[in-house]
Amino acid sequence: MKLLSDTLARVKPSPTIAVTNKAAEMKAAGFDVIGLGAGEPDFDTPQHIKDAGIAAINSGKTKYTAVDGIAELKQAICAKFKRDNGLDYTPSQVSVSSGGKQVLYNALMATLNEGDEVVIPAPYWVSYPDMVLLAGGTPVVAEASIQTGFKLTADQLEAAITPKTKWLIFNSPSNPTGAGYTWEELKMLTDVLMRHPHVWVMTDDMYEHLFYDDFKFCTPAEVEPRLYDRTLTVNGVSKAYAMTGWRIGYAAGPEKLIAAMRKVQSQSTSNPCSISQYAAVEALNGTHDFVPVNNKVFQRRRDLVVKMLNDADGISCPTPDGAFYVYPSIAELIGKTSAKGTTISDDETFAAALLEETGVAVVFGAAFGLSPNFRVSYATSDEALLEACTRIQTFCAALT
Repeated sequence: MKLLSDTLARVKPSPTIAVTNKAAEMKAAGFDVIGLGAGEPDFDTPQHIKDAGIAAINSGKTKYTAVDGIAELKQAICAKFKRDNGLDYTPSQVSVSSGGKQVLYNALMATLNEGDEVVIPAPYWVSYPDMVLLAGGTPVVAEASIQTGFKLTADQLEAAITPKTKWLIFNSPSNPTGAGYTWEELKMLTDVLMRHPHVWVMTDDMYEHLFYDDFKFCTPAEVEPRLYDRTLTVNGVSKAYAMTGWRIGYAAGPEKLIAAMRKVQSQSTSNPCSISQYAAVEALNGTHDFVPVNNKVFQRRRDLVVKMLNDADGISCPTPDGAFYVYPSIAELIGKTSAKGTTISDDETFAAALLEETGVAVVFGAAFGLSPNFRVSYATSDEALLEACTRIQTFCAALT
């Protein structure tokens, strides 16, 4: 009898984590490595949020809680959705998990049967297809190209939907591209969804507060209120609040779906960390003055990276609307040879050669479902970004 399940054979480890681990191993071995793989703000968690966590510890709030979140946090989440998105939810419509990834996983596990399809626009966050596969569903990838700003068109969405479609997973601003959908662009997609009442919408709004220039965030149930009863609106405190390690994600949706997700969570992790939950209450209810300050830093870093990558030979880098990623194309570099003799046959060999020859760690585009590209996270210091982009320019200039 074999040990490992057939389900496990259908999925792969997270490529972003693999890149981060590889960079860490090289650093430990004494190499000069600049890691641009991790999607994690380099800012510290704001002090008032940390203080709330410390207060929770000191007051003994370190016991089990309700499976999917304390009442205070659910109330804060309801207030957030009303304040930021104009969406009315009650606490019974809210689920809190150990990070946004668990929210998505719970929802897929609770709803997918064999043969159910999930439409996933590409480029996509690396975990979406594998979570669908783990839950027994079938990912249906709909490719958005650099020509459309990495955004799915209404025609592409229409073509991807079949009678077997259960969900559309929607992410804006996007990981890995930073592309954000305007109200008008999103309305064209919701118009398609209104013609297919069997399709549910799972939004990933994790980068809601990280946007630049004149971009204005919107979410599907806000744009099309008639989708409210078949939308799971997912968010969390990881990115905008610099709370990645606190592991708090949340979602709101129909009570029947939330109850099913609670059942899944009750037999896996049970409740999220109690201390993190109380810190998240403060994050949502407290001051947000630090968000625009951090965004100005991110925008400056974005502009630096976009300019320097576009100045590199053979790289084309669009300017993203939000998040803290760029997703440049290396189409002009395919077939060339690096200074140390590596043939750039695809974006994976490009990323591997870049790391080995320059010490710059990026994530190859195939991991996100669209090649030939690579992802850079600019959630690190200006100095590190300047040095990394200089090395990328030198690497590309030496290709023959």
